[in-house]
Amino acid sequence: MADYKLLSISGALRAGSTNRKLLAEAMRLFGPAEVTIADLRLPLYDGDLEDADGIPDAVQTLSDQIAAADGVVISSPEYNRAVTGVIKNALDWVSRTKGGPWSNKPVAVMSANDGRAGGEVGQYMLRHALTPFRPRFVPGPFIAVADSSNAFDADGRLVSDRYAKSVETLMQALKSEIDMLRRNPAG
Repeated sequence: MADYKLLSISGALRAGSTNRKLLAEAMRLFGPAEVTIADLRLPLYDGDLEDADGIPDAVQTLSDQIAAADGVVISSPEYNRAVTGVIKNALDWVSRTKGGPWSNKPVAVMSANDGRAGGEVGQYMLRHALTPFRPRFVPGPFIAVADSSNAFDADGRLVSDRYAKSVETLMQALKSEIDMLRRNPAG
């Protein structure tokens, strides 16, 4: 059994998304861990739906996965200079669940986009949207993979050593944050 439990969250639903590839590389570079891949195929948040039927099972599953993880790694593209609707919808739904699963949770954020900025604006917006939930953001390095459709080889590995080293450094920082919380749960 792995010593670490990680939750991998992609802000893109497409199976071949470069953000999914970036997450796979991050998990590989993190080292041995039990990895759960979140499913963000959730209904659109609707207060009437919540009032009528409660929290959907898929949303509760996501909330439980966040709570159970030692750390969360999110990679999301930027759509129209903003965070994706998929990731924002998931955050809105999870905010309605009990227990505050994001609170004090180590979170590493990355992005991959075909544009030359690599999804910077969307990543800043994602961090902003997560802030009310009080996670423990891993401060860096900041990873925004530009020209992402050309950033991975046929095996899904980053072709740029610079990006690969940065992802590895971010994953080691996440591991250190998890280890620090294990030694001092109050943070």
